[in-house]
Amino acid sequence: MATHSILIRSLRNTRNTALIPAIHPRYRCLATSNAPASPGPSSSQPSPPNRQQSWLTRKINSSPSAKKVFVKFANAMGYGNPKQVAGRRAFNLYQDLCVGRADEESAYWTNECHLPPTFQSWFTITNLHVWLLTVRLRALPNPHGTYFIQALIDHFFLDVEDRIRSVLQPGLVPEPYTRKSDFYSVPKPLGENGKPKMRAPERLVTQQMKIFREQWNGMGLALDFGLVKGDTEMAGAVWRNLLGARGARGIVLPSVQGTGNEKVFRRSINPAGEIEKYGKMDEQALEAEELKDDGSGVHDFGPDESDQYVRYPETMVTLISYMRRELVRLEGLSDEAVLGAMKIGTERQGVEKMRFGPVKGSGI
Repeated sequence: MATHSILIRSLRNTRNTALIPAIHPRYRCLATSNAPASPGPSSSQPSPPNRQQSWLTRKINSSPSAKKVFVKFANAMGYGNPKQVAGRRAFNLYQDLCVGRADEESAYWTNECHLPPTFQSWFTITNLHVWLLTVRLRALPNPHGTYFIQALIDHFFLDVEDRIRSVLQPGLVPEPYTRKSDFYSVPKPLGENGKPKMRAPERLVTQQMKIFREQWNGMGLALDFGLVKGDTEMAGAVWRNLLGARGARGIVLPSVQGTGNEKVFRRSINPAGEIEKYGKMDEQALEAEELKDDGSGVHDFGPDESDQYVRYPETMVTLISYMRRELVRLEGLSDEAVLGAMKIGTERQGVEKMRFGPVKGSGI
């Protein structure tokens, strides 16, 4: 299998290393780190919008002598060491490659994967692409692999925290950590009466962060296992973690008298989840919980939609082919192409060439 060489290099370079999403202070991108990316190959996907450059960025880029002095000073301050540069390049990798995937192919995710346009779905899709990048970053030589992976996960969860607050605490975070998404809607800070809406308590934000960390960890482990064991295991991981494990308790078919769709609702939950404490429930309590609508929009198909399960194998084949194809493509990139020049002011160069292709592409 082509991706086995990535795995072998990953194990060699990351053994005895435990990486967790740590909420560190935000990486401060230097004025030169958001310089326009170098032209990449043509793509059917829209290019991510460039951030508006600050006054300092424009001033430094307009004067080669000023830029030289600034870079020399930044290096003297430690901003040019490998860990700092990896943090800034990982930000560009995350923002330009992962953040927009839900928006770029929203029709596929909503119509064929039946993922509702919610923040939960955005997180799941983005998490998948963060994992794809992580697999390649593991194969980088030490200490670059460790630096890049930790920075990527840090940026991911800093972004997730801002987006959670924009949904649960409208108006508190005017701009997300990276850029806005049209895939899901954000509540307006003011109600119809013109008064500010109630904001969720901080403990709810903390709980959601823990739940998403659990989902990140679970999906990563499941996909890693599928990468090693083969497509059958990978299909199971995709079904459980991306497609909502629909039909886990069986498929409900239309009754003779009618569909009975209005009386049937079931969603899959994680019985081993540590945050929501499902593991402490007995079988009857778990079944009752499955019948509750959590508002996520991910649940079993109703009796009148049971034919959707027939298309599930095709959906899983498409997704697994996409994942394998992208892993092989990323494997073909040299370490130098992934790392970049590792110098101040070059953190975004070459990122455009690493962009993910369409899900329904050709190849594996």
